[in-house]
Amino acid sequence: MKHYKIKVTGVVQGVYFRALTREKANALGLKGFVRNETDGSVYLEAEGDDVQLETLIQWCWQGPPRAKIEKVVSQEGNFVGYKAFEIVR
Repeated sequence: MKHYKIKVTGVVQGVYFRALTREKANALGLKGFVRNETDGSVYLEAEGDDVQLETLIQWCWQGPPRAKIEKVVSQEGNFVGYKAFEIVR
């Protein structure tokens, strides 16, 4: 199991990015959270296997239909052991 910290920038707030990220993460069996940041980006942490995480990162480059992704930055972090994938406000 791996842990990734992912920051997505562009037009990513107000386009259902968090809700659809949670939906995608749940479909992939990932655990973690997603939240809006004050700088207009979306930040998420996700835990799972390599294939699941890579699939989520690739999805982040597309996002919801109304999103306009400029950049996705991901880095490996320390495993936390999240129990679910949640939207954090």
